[in-house]
Amino acid sequence: MRLAVRVTPRGGRDGVDGWTRDDAGRAVLKVRVAAAAADGAANAAVIALLAKALGVPKSAVSLLAGHTARVKRLEIEGLGENDLDRAFGQPPA
Repeated sequence: MRLAVRVTPRGGRDGVDGWTRDDAGRAVLKVRVAAAAADGAANAAVIALLAKALGVPKSAVSLLAGHTARVKRLEIEGLGENDLDRAFGQPPA
C-alpha cells in the first residue's frame, strides 16, 4: 500500500495528527517527529513511528519519494486499507 504523509520535523514530539488534503486535493496523513531534518533523522523517525503505529516491522516501510521534501510517499508492505483506517481513521472523502 502507498501512503502520502506530510512531515513536520522538530515538531516537539513523535505523533500522528490525522488526515488533511494537499493542494491537489489528495488525502495526506499529517505526521510530526521530534528529530531534525538532518542526515535523514526525520525520515528514519517517520518510518519508525508509522511502523509502530501500524504494527509492522520497520523493514516493511520504505520511502519512495520526498527524501528532502515535507510531503513524502511511502510504501508499506503487507498492509491493507482496513489496517490504515483502524490505525489512523478514514481519510477525508
